Amino acid sequence: QVQLVESGGGLVQPGGSLRLSCAASGGIFSSDFMGWYRQAPGKEREWVAVISGGGVINYIDSVKGRFTISRDNAKKTLYLQMDSLKPEDTAVYYCRSQGPAGNYWGQGTQVTVSS
Repeated sequence: QVQLVESGGGLVQPGGSLRLSCAASGGIFSSDFMGWYRQAPGKEREWVAVISGGGVINYIDSVKGRFTISRDNAKKTLYLQMDSLKPEDTAVYYCRSQGPAGNYWGQGTQVTVSS
């Protein structure tokens, strides 16, 4: 029943910013564990930032100080503010939910950081 739709990806120069959004339907969003993950071609998908239903947040070391994850439970939307982007941030970014209804992935949104 859970559906996740990402948006906000695009092409940006190094040092630029993007804000990703993930709109959720179904499930119990407020208590679900939510996260942003990314996958570059030929590489394993990795977690980037996660936030629990209780608001506990963790980031992968490479994005600390540059990315900010947040959630709006009333809007059932997850956000990822990405600042000071680097070419190595280039990947397809996915949102994920984990809760009583199961584990679900969005379709992904492409982020390309290049001059």
